[in-house]
Amino acid sequence: MTIRIVLNGIPAVFAVRPDETLLELIRDRAGLTGTKKGCDLGECGACTVLMDGRAVNSCCVPALAADGTSILTIEGLGTGKNPHPIQQAFTDAGAIQCGFCTPGMILAAKALLDKNPHPSRGEIREALSGNLCRCTGYVKIEEAVQLAAERISKEEPVRGED
Repeated sequence: MTIRIVLNGIPAVFAVRPDETLLELIRDRAGLTGTKKGCDLGECGACTVLMDGRAVNSCCVPALAADGTSILTIEGLGTGKNPHPIQQAFTDAGAIQCGFCTPGMILAAKALLDKNPHPSRGEIREALSGNLCRCTGYVKIEEAVQLAAERISKEEPVRGED
């Protein structure tokens, strides 16, 4: 079957198998390996992407179910030269260790901050509860999300020239 998605802002068409997951499509077909394959059961959050702005475990989403949606992976969020404020906050707060969970954590944080720009520590914990990290102990990750929230709220909106 053929699906149409917008992947990191770019319209794309893929022929997919009925048993193919969104994770397989992203990594194997689109070549975007920032989305990690962890448990393959939806328990670790390493495969988290945003689907129409909502954080999902891409290993549990059939590729067919993504038809007509907009998918954001870590590759679509920022670049090495121009990181997204959440990516920069994770670096500045020391919230990256081995880095395996980081893309999923950052995207889960983005989904939270898009809905709630001033989350409490408890709300951050809840939003990231589906993302496991074996290295950091979560304190620095929570601090990174708070730092990102502060930085994003201070940014001036970009206005177009009339």
